[in-house]
Amino acid sequence: MSIKTAVIGAGGMLQYHSAGFRQAGAEIVAVADAAPGAASKAAAKWDIPTAYDSVEAMLLGSPEIEAVSIIVPNKFHKSLAIQCLEAGKHVFSEKPPALNAAEVEEMIAAADKAGKKILFNYNNRARPESQAMMRYIQDGTVGRINSAQAKWIRRTGIPGFGGWFTNKELSGGGPLIDLLHMVDLAMYFMGYPEPAHVLGQTFSDFIQDKNFKGPWGIPDREGGVTDVENAAHGFVTFKTGQVLSLQVSWAEMIKREEVSVVFQGTKAGGKVERLFGIDGIDSTAIDTCELYVQENGHSVNRSITTPVCEDMGRIGSAANFIDTLTGKAEPFNTPEQSLRLMQVIDAIYASAASGKPVSI
Repeated sequence: MSIKTAVIGAGGMLQYHSAGFRQAGAEIVAVADAAPGAASKAAAKWDIPTAYDSVEAMLLGSPEIEAVSIIVPNKFHKSLAIQCLEAGKHVFSEKPPALNAAEVEEMIAAADKAGKKILFNYNNRARPESQAMMRYIQDGTVGRINSAQAKWIRRTGIPGFGGWFTNKELSGGGPLIDLLHMVDLAMYFMGYPEPAHVLGQTFSDFIQDKNFKGPWGIPDREGGVTDVENAAHGFVTFKTGQVLSLQVSWAEMIKREEVSVVFQGTKAGGKVERLFGIDGIDSTAIDTCELYVQENGHSVNRSITTPVCEDMGRIGSAANFIDTLTGKAEPFNTPEQSLRLMQVIDAIYASAASGKPVSI
């Protein structure tokens, strides 16, 4: 019997959630969105039988729903997740998990109390390159990863001015919290160690400059708030002795958009990378997956060939949520990992504000 699902939010990510759910055999029975007419339009476009203008109406009108995905501005992730968990639904939420680590703790407590699962859409874990690399890590080829470097950097990628992306109250921050995927992926490869100390800095030189607007996101909002960073850099030490450096930006003086994790293990190094020809345009990207080893006195670089995945794992990540519920797969992430990730992000912002290292 298929899992009956619903989606909260009629934005662009709906296409991937719906495709992933259906790929895993789930049935999408409803979509809800507070914007007038948005749910009805999405329902017609993506062949969803019922549309609602509120979450309350959806939970009341479609009690057969077993699982819900959440695709809304970051500020509402926590409240909607808890509302759905308390209504007895499993939850799959877009990233970031919430605005901060304290909110994630509330979400974990609600899931535990309800006896339901909550997973988050770190879709880059589902990319073929990431899963191929993880198999080399798990089989011992890489050894212990001592250090890693995480990047998601853009030259012109500010997602609109004055909308919710650039409003800290609604988003929680700028690119550091929006483009957290490579920080997550690096920690995933490293075994998600417990963070110990963080040093970070943020930069806002270009956040008001429309020359740095990206080709995606939402339209500019006249009179809206733009009060987040355009770039963040940081360094994390873990209680295991492992270390991570990170660079995340919407707007920075670089050659091109780069999405990558590079790491150095005790037996091998490696890289998972996506380079864009045009910032934010998936069809211009080139993906690579490589291992670096020493063999017979030679430095050997192995190129790992994986299937093309233009959607960056978004469909596979949503499918994994359903497969987790049906027992066909292990989850790509856990709530505890999300808590550690948000602890790191909180600490980078705190370090940037104080000018001092932060202990977790």
